[in-house]
Amino acid sequence: MADPKPNEGLVRLYRETGWTLRQFAQEINRLGTERGTPLRYREPSVHQWLKGHLPKEAVRPLTLEAFARRLRRPVTYGETGFPSPPAEETSTLPSTVEGLLDLGRQDMDPSRRSVLGVGLFSVALTIPHWPDVIGRMEAAQKGHVRRIGRADVQAVAAMTERISDLDDQFGGRTARPMAAAFLVNTAAPYLRAEAPDDVRKAMMGAVSDLCYLTGYMAVDEGLHGLAQRYYLKALELAGAAEDHLTFCTTLRGMSVQAVDLGHGAEAMRLADAAAAASPQAGPRMRAFLAGQQAHAAAQTGARAAALTYLKEAEVAMEKAESQSKAFGSYDPSSLLYHAGQVRFELGDVAGSIAAMRESDKVRQSVYRRARVRHRCTLAERQLDLGHLEAACATWTLALEDYPSLQSGRADERIEVMHSRIKPYLKNPVARDLFERARRVTPPGLLPR
Repeated sequence: MADPKPNEGLVRLYRETGWTLRQFAQEINRLGTERGTPLRYREPSVHQWLKGHLPKEAVRPLTLEAFARRLRRPVTYGETGFPSPPAEETSTLPSTVEGLLDLGRQDMDPSRRSVLGVGLFSVALTIPHWPDVIGRMEAAQKGHVRRIGRADVQAVAAMTERISDLDDQFGGRTARPMAAAFLVNTAAPYLRAEAPDDVRKAMMGAVSDLCYLTGYMAVDEGLHGLAQRYYLKALELAGAAEDHLTFCTTLRGMSVQAVDLGHGAEAMRLADAAAAASPQAGPRMRAFLAGQQAHAAAQTGARAAALTYLKEAEVAMEKAESQSKAFGSYDPSSLLYHAGQVRFELGDVAGSIAAMRESDKVRQSVYRRARVRHRCTLAERQLDLGHLEAACATWTLALEDYPSLQSGRADERIEVMHSRIKPYLKNPVARDLFERARRVTPPGLLPR
């Protein structure tokens, strides 16, 4: 039998510790003694592990613990290159935390991004329904980080809110790296800490919301496979926390991802699942969900259903707005955008333009990325109807905000703008737009 390949993950961690082979072996022996199972490993054994031979199954968790203590951060099986323990020997919560840590660390490593992003949206992806995930994780699982309280939950929620604000204003490429780092270094380790049951559930809900946001930002960068991994972790944690709001929001986010990629039937299934998981939704959430159902239904050609859902969203929004105004939530601008998408999918380009113009008028100024993307989409539709100068004026407005963004989706729309305007360069208005755009567009997006 050929010798195994060197364990690159284990070698990397070993080098990070600064240990000698003898010190590594001593740490394993010390932990064995702590656990009541004295060990007598020496340098040759450690050398064999680094070369790719697996330690005994009982020794592998001691290796993870030794690294975690030395590096002062959680270390997972995947990071060490060891196979995960058998399913019956691990609870759902630890496996979820391990997967979350591995996902976040890979996301933080620029050399791994291209691998994580491979593969577009999977229409065959199985999404759990609310009864399938609710409360499935252990209610209590002790870890080695420390005891957490409500203040720690509030810190995760506040950080998530701040990252979300940065995402809206500057795009996913700006904000997502800090989200992944916070997830790995702070939020996920909290899930291993000791806590009262109510605090543990609240923390799982807070981390679920952070996972959803990180997935949403991955969509913005065009990393759809990575986004789905984050979304699935968000669903697992939301179910464990019995957090209907984040569970439904995540399913709706997955539906938005699907519909934007042209998978109408899958988008409809996800939107319906989100609605079914929140039977007691308030009017704003109902508008939020029905608006997405309307868009997905329209993309599948279900005209009557799309218009019914859109009417339902409009009625729910009227009720929500009469109760209270909400900043940072589904608002009239969002509903008007959905109305524009529904009308466009159903062939009413003029109606779509009218709705999107109204959406632009009432959109909050902080939503810079949405403003750029939606103005570009509006301009494309104006050009579809032959309104060249109106389209150029709308694209010019989009260019005012574009230089401040680091957004894959905004880049896509600007790239489309260049290709759409190029045939009209004899028109002075189009030529002026083209020259203005060239000055603010990254070279890689310019037409050749």
